[in-house]
Amino acid sequence: MPLGCTSLRHVRVPDGIPVPHDNRRMASHSGQPHPALPGVPRALSFDSVAAQYATSRPSYPPQLFDTIEELTGQPLHGRRVVDVGAGTGIATRLLTSRGARVLAVEPGPGMGEQLHEALPDVPLLRAVGDALPLSSASADLITYAQSWHWTEPERSVPEAIRVLAPGGALAVWWNVPDPAVPWAAEQKARLARRFDGYHHDVSLRASRLITEVDPSLRPLYRELHWTRRVPLDQHMALLGSRSYFARLGPDRAAPLLAEEREEVSRVFRDGVVEEAYAVHLTVTFR
Repeated sequence: MPLGCTSLRHVRVPDGIPVPHDNRRMASHSGQPHPALPGVPRALSFDSVAAQYATSRPSYPPQLFDTIEELTGQPLHGRRVVDVGAGTGIATRLLTSRGARVLAVEPGPGMGEQLHEALPDVPLLRAVGDALPLSSASADLITYAQSWHWTEPERSVPEAIRVLAPGGALAVWWNVPDPAVPWAAEQKARLARRFDGYHHDVSLRASRLITEVDPSLRPLYRELHWTRRVPLDQHMALLGSRSYFARLGPDRAAPLLAEEREEVSRVFRDGVVEEAYAVHLTVTFR
């Protein structure tokens, strides 16, 4: 059975996270998205660039997970964590390294294959946050790293609250270009002009979107800043792995990426790019 089409009946999950013996919300065994999986066509945008995504995307700074522990008042070690939209496992790996018992949820077979190769001991379900095939009150923490914008909040927020145990937390976060850094702000503006629906600003609206769905929730927001230095080729690979380039296909994306490479080369003449990020974190509690 292909990895991306794993039935719930055959998935090993961390102790304490019960999964119903029902795979109606999973993909069909043909590999095609099941009709009961809302949002899957959009969420599969990255499958064509899954390997590129795995090697070029930035990680997350340790202080992000320190902040989650601070806000929730609990260490990650031993907690039952569901990492939704896990992609190639960038956040999954970091959560696991903190001692969390992680279940990864990812709709894309290509992305899931990358995660499984990198983290073979982490259980993986093919599903989406709008319809989590998990039992109620079964998780301590639900995370969305760079992925909550692919959900429909009116579906994903109630689903998270249902799956969370009392006192559990939903944490959503994004690495976004740091608007305080001039070259990063200029690049963001160029991309926003070129692509309709450029979505980074959802990271600043997460709290409002959550409370619009459930006014009783009281989200907390934190912002962190960090940088990394990478070769220009890796930076361009990162851009090419973003959904708005991936959806274009290689032929249509190539000239746009070439133009952007020229712009970035003017700033970093030595071929080493200092990427500046703001991490926008929103945490809410059941």
